[in-house]
Amino acid sequence: MAKTYKNLWSKLTSFENFLSAAKKAQRGKRFKSYTARFNMNLEKELFAIQMELADKTYLPGRYKEFTIYEPVKRMISAAPYRDRVVHHALCNIIEPLFEKTFIHDSYANRKDKGTHRAIERFNSYMQKYRFVLKCDIKKYFPSIDHDILYGILQRKIADKDVLWLIETIIKNSNLQKPVNDYFNGDDLFTPEERRKGLPIGNLTSQFFGNVYMNGFDHFIKDKLGCGAYLRYVDDFVVFSSDKKQLREIKFQMDEYLQKLRLKLHPVKTRIFPVKNGCEFLGFYIYPHLRRVKKANVRLFEKKLRFMQAMFKKDLISLEEIHRSVQGWIAHVQYAGSYRLRERIFTKYVFIRTQPAGTG
Repeated sequence: MAKTYKNLWSKLTSFENFLSAAKKAQRGKRFKSYTARFNMNLEKELFAIQMELADKTYLPGRYKEFTIYEPVKRMISAAPYRDRVVHHALCNIIEPLFEKTFIHDSYANRKDKGTHRAIERFNSYMQKYRFVLKCDIKKYFPSIDHDILYGILQRKIADKDVLWLIETIIKNSNLQKPVNDYFNGDDLFTPEERRKGLPIGNLTSQFFGNVYMNGFDHFIKDKLGCGAYLRYVDDFVVFSSDKKQLREIKFQMDEYLQKLRLKLHPVKTRIFPVKNGCEFLGFYIYPHLRRVKKANVRLFEKKLRFMQAMFKKDLISLEEIHRSVQGWIAHVQYAGSYRLRERIFTKYVFIRTQPAGTG
């Protein structure tokens, strides 16, 4: 029987935990106006959250929603800043309890993991096997079922107060893009009656997304015995030199995912010969070669043009541009991208418009 944890509430609601959460929430956001306002009265703000949690009057605020179009159209949700502090406070306490149960080859939103580690692992498997079954969950975050997620968390967390906070955060998720898929045992109205969907952009959503798929990870690794398996959020792959075996694994994946009310993407889930290369996490990967996806390059060039216009009007500093460019370089250097970078950076010149009356 899986170990359960009680007596977590006092740790979660301690001032020390809130202070740690506030420091984490401000990373990369220190100079935002909402962060500055919160930090101006930091102790008062944290004590207010502490009291609201103590008397169970805490209620999450309204999300700000915006749409991004690259690499695909998605709705991103931003929680109010004080709620982000609460999310960090919760994850500080419960994430380590689940972290030790995650498989080694789950790479998203985990310390010492990430995109580049996943790509390196993917590449190493490519050099050992002939075929790869590449999978994608259809509308993953909008499809996450609230009751199923809460049940999974409840099997590990036995502290009723912590469960109240978890349920409060989940139930107050903003409405996501409708997903009306049917599963075994459903009637006509079941998809409408079940509450589902987590906001993309939340720290808790990233964590809950890993928890939701953890049982599936162990099913693939332990039950099906697939050693060459890795997952990054809802993108996951299995390698084998037996194509027939991969077809059978895909069938069993479909069966298991029914329990989570999830479906494999009908177009993006395919078996590829590794010698032909395969797209994964923004790169096109071959056994001994990596290339940056053209869509990634187009998006970066679009961003450069925007920053070029902003710099010309003195609305952005060279330091900000440098940070953005260095971040992209750090990502694409995992591919053979030297000539690509050379071509792009000789193409874009940053010149500030000379103020009127000078010269």
